[in-house]
Amino acid sequence: MSEILSIENLVKDYGKIKAVNKLSMEVEEGSVYGLLGPNGSGKTTTLGIILDVIKKTSGKYNWFGSTSSSESRKKIGAILEVPAFYPHLSARRNLRIITKIKGKGADSIDEVLKLVNLHDRKDDPFRTFSLGMKQRLAIGAALISNPPVLILDEPTNGLDPQGIAEIRKLILQVAGQGKTILLASHLLDEVQKVCTHFIVLNKGRGIYSGLVDEVLNTSNTIEIASKDLQKLSKAVKEFSHLNSLEEEKDLLAIQLNNSVDTHALNTFLIEKGIVLTHLAIRKSSLEQKFLKILEESDDQTV
Repeated sequence: MSEILSIENLVKDYGKIKAVNKLSMEVEEGSVYGLLGPNGSGKTTTLGIILDVIKKTSGKYNWFGSTSSSESRKKIGAILEVPAFYPHLSARRNLRIITKIKGKGADSIDEVLKLVNLHDRKDDPFRTFSLGMKQRLAIGAALISNPPVLILDEPTNGLDPQGIAEIRKLILQVAGQGKTILLASHLLDEVQKVCTHFIVLNKGRGIYSGLVDEVLNTSNTIEIASKDLQKLSKAVKEFSHLNSLEEEKDLLAIQLNNSVDTHALNTFLIEKGIVLTHLAIRKSSLEQKFLKILEESDDQTV
């Protein structure tokens, strides 16, 4: 895949405050890249810089393999703040104004309204829309010129669970068209469910980056259970390859040496006369990884 965006040692100072601190990252074509971090971590500032809305202090960034320009910005659809639409105008008329501003034809309006599931409300005033509908219309406005890249800053902020689910479904639909999406969020579940790649920001620094799937599929915790949990616990403690054991409500959460698999554990327990009723690798979560990354980052800055 080709590189859509590269950022190298990006810095933004506000006096003594470093909103962005030597940030480097790369976004590949077709990926859904999440900027993950607590409020104030530098996500929105970073997006503002790469959209040429905020002036950087130092560092560099390239779009589509070259320096940012008016031509490269035409290939980017973005929502940075609360979308501004005329409240008394319909969804269709608001989008028609957007097409005129962007110098595009109005042919794609109906198609975009269908994509964001607002076609049946196309003639209703914007002021009658729910918050989720307004956000979907904003995404539609960003897509009106069919850009290959979409940038979304906290797209589900303030939405109820139904609105969040609708936006999530829409993002996945857009990604399915082959577009590259850059998404900033502090919601771990949102990033976990829609992103392919992510970077964790803390105090303006990029402290970790990787593939979402790698995090979700990597876990060294094993769940086991049997009819007699106390007997099981006693037996497992005798297993020479045991690293740790935690007793939970109706199971044991254990960790073994990396060189040992669950088959060896099961064989050991059968020899002890114990038959397991449950054995599973505990699925990791982005939340666990995120909290661990932040904790390690804070420890390093103390």
